[in-house]
Amino acid sequence: MKSNSDLDARLASKKLLHEGRSGALATLMAGSGDPYCSLVNVATDIDGAPLLLLSLLALHTKNILADPRVSLMLDERKEGDPLEGARVMLMGRADVSGEADVRRRYLARHPDAAQYADFGDFAFYKVSIDRAHLVAGFGRIVDLAARDVLADTSDAGALIEAEADAIAHMNADHADAMRLYATKLLGGADSEWRCAGINPEGIELQCGRAALWLPFPARVTTPIALRQVLKDLALRARAE
Repeated sequence: MKSNSDLDARLASKKLLHEGRSGALATLMAGSGDPYCSLVNVATDIDGAPLLLLSLLALHTKNILADPRVSLMLDERKEGDPLEGARVMLMGRADVSGEADVRRRYLARHPDAAQYADFGDFAFYKVSIDRAHLVAGFGRIVDLAARDVLADTSDAGALIEAEADAIAHMNADHADAMRLYATKLLGGADSEWRCAGINPEGIELQCGRAALWLPFPARVTTPIALRQVLKDLALRARAE
């Protein structure tokens, strides 16, 4: 049995956050306070905070509007016994977000949702994480604070402003590099991978509903630094 001594709990939690595309959302029933759990699709904001697209017709949305406290579980969908795989429980509150970038980031992960995202009963929600509970296999259990699982974006304004253009550029001109990242550096299937998101700590790659997160060797906060680290990663991938 592996112990916590060889576990990078922060990295493991961030990997689950950025690679998760669906999870179990726990809310409290309006009135009774009984626990209620449902399946939701999940995306990530620039700092890694979970993003949801919810309908007012859904019971979990009615529960959130009455009491915004939620818990969201993401797991790695490991083959075999799911209890041997890693999962993270995120505890916090869900609130409606009208930010344009939230919409863009969610639809980058779930493009099919564009068919109904603008319906009157749908809205985007952001989960503000208070704490997290990581189970990385049998006996490997760690409690984490929000700062342990979210990326610091306080000094990354230039990168945030350039993110959308950087993603478009990578998808239009560097599909070969993303394929190398996925297959050579992350062990992904040889397929058509695209960029779904970038933040100071890494890049999200996606193929269909499969997602991979490639952490950067060091934080990047500017477009110039981003170009250099992506170039270095491509060279490393080609050398594998």
